[in-house]
Amino acid sequence: MKKIVLFLSVALLSFGIEAQVKAPQPSPTSKIEQVIGLTDVSVEYSRPSMRGRTIFGNLVPYDKLWRTGANKNTQISFSDDVKVAGTELKKGSYAIFTKPGKENWEVIFYSDTNNWGTPRKWDDTKVAAKVTVKATTIPINVETFTIMFSDFTMDSAVLSLLWSNVEAPVKIEVPSKKMALESIEKTMAGPSDQDHYQAAVFYKDIEDYAKAKQHIDKAIAMRKEPAFWYHRQQSLIYAKTGDKDGAIKAAKTSLELAEKANNADYVKLNKDSLAEWGAK
Repeated sequence: MKKIVLFLSVALLSFGIEAQVKAPQPSPTSKIEQVIGLTDVSVEYSRPSMRGRTIFGNLVPYDKLWRTGANKNTQISFSDDVKVAGTELKKGSYAIFTKPGKENWEVIFYSDTNNWGTPRKWDDTKVAAKVTVKATTIPINVETFTIMFSDFTMDSAVLSLLWSNVEAPVKIEVPSKKMALESIEKTMAGPSDQDHYQAAVFYKDIEDYAKAKQHIDKAIAMRKEPAFWYHRQQSLIYAKTGDKDGAIKAAKTSLELAEKANNADYVKLNKDSLAEWGAK
């Protein structure tokens, strides 16, 4: 009888642990993924609603630090370095904190994103960027706190924070022109030595040694500083094509470079190959 009671008690306890009540969240989470020019930007935040309340100057006090949403702090991520309201900001992820004012908002990009709400202890060294933007009164009431992107150009967009009848716009500038020009110049210049090296290794792996030889020779010719791993691959490819003399010459070059670089692994690999190929 005691065993039965114990079993039922454990079963009920387990059920209580596993059972979870599901209900709609009062401040649902939202995620925005947006491309500005060539830069990926994402925002994750929780969206409280007005529900008849006065927001700014009451629920959200003026000139006090706000999590910019509800629940966990709002987070924004950039795939490239950007400018926010004219201020440089490195690529990465940041919490967005704000200090709403009657006329202006202070917008803070904080490097510590692991906070539920505002940080318990503020650390100025974690402030990656701090900007001031002009808040504007809009002719409608936005019931639910909203973050949106608008006013897109080739290299910019506006991130708007909207709630009640207030909008705080933050201009985001991205390096699209620079990135596009670099891409064009690289493409017009043709493959790099690294591209040819990777192609050579691929063709060697699929046993197309003629093409592998063409690419490894181009890679070595294009590279400004000789690399022992390039010549190592050249020796292996030449050996597969039956050019033993070429393989030995490439292995000796790789060995010499590896010894200068104090790379014991490549020193051994080259010595083993030279011995295998009967080098003198």
